[in-house]
Amino acid sequence: MRSLLDALQEGRLVELPEVDKPKALEYLALLIEAIPDIGNRTDLVKAVNDRETQFNTGIGKGVAVPHCRVETDGELLCAIGWSPKGIEYGSLDGRKVHLIVMYYVPDVQRNLYLKEISGLAKVLAGSDALEKFTQTENLDELREHLLDWVSQAIGSAVPDAKARMIKLEARQTSLETAVRDAVALPSTVERFLPFQAVCYGDHVLVLSADLGLADTLEHDGTFLAGMKDQSDFVAAGYRIVRLSESEFAHGRKVVSAVAFKAI
Repeated sequence: MRSLLDALQEGRLVELPEVDKPKALEYLALLIEAIPDIGNRTDLVKAVNDRETQFNTGIGKGVAVPHCRVETDGELLCAIGWSPKGIEYGSLDGRKVHLIVMYYVPDVQRNLYLKEISGLAKVLAGSDALEKFTQTENLDELREHLLDWVSQAIGSAVPDAKARMIKLEARQTSLETAVRDAVALPSTVERFLPFQAVCYGDHVLVLSADLGLADTLEHDGTFLAGMKDQSDFVAAGYRIVRLSESEFAHGRKVVSAVAFKAI
């Protein structure tokens, strides 16, 4: 369950905006593609959907574990999507899926992947997972459930897992300091909201721990244009500052940025 813990620490736990299975899988595949170490070696969206047509990955209790295997080296990675309403997934038990854990599996990590899936299955077998997923109200609460899973599977104490989550909060504080030093900001800033934006064609996907920010920016007509060619602009009442960008296959671009409001 180490890769699941890494996903929680690195912000790859998101609420899925769609209840359509193909779109949900695309969303998570793009989230993994945005990881810098992946590069443009594989079209993960196609690879995941091709494998899903061969074998349904809904394993029951509201959980699905789609994956793609790649003939390369690298780390075992995953992204986690939560659907409060549930997705008609075609699982063996006939229930809707509320949690999708998508894996990126290099050949050299196949055994590690099998061990992680085995650990996940053991935790599921002894839990009321589906009830928790349907009653969970937000991502913070879901993160707590998943940290408990990780702790059970790897035999470590919950405080140890939470300590790694505290590091994520410290990383955000460091980012805020760096932006203040690099950009002329108003003296009164309410808060910084770091995010990533995946731009492809006339579409943009915002990856952020703040669901309100992601939804607001994705539906703002000026945001995509600004992300394409401006380093500092205003959209939906937020000032957006671009920090870095990376080019990927199929004309996709991932931009790291921060949003903030003055008070």
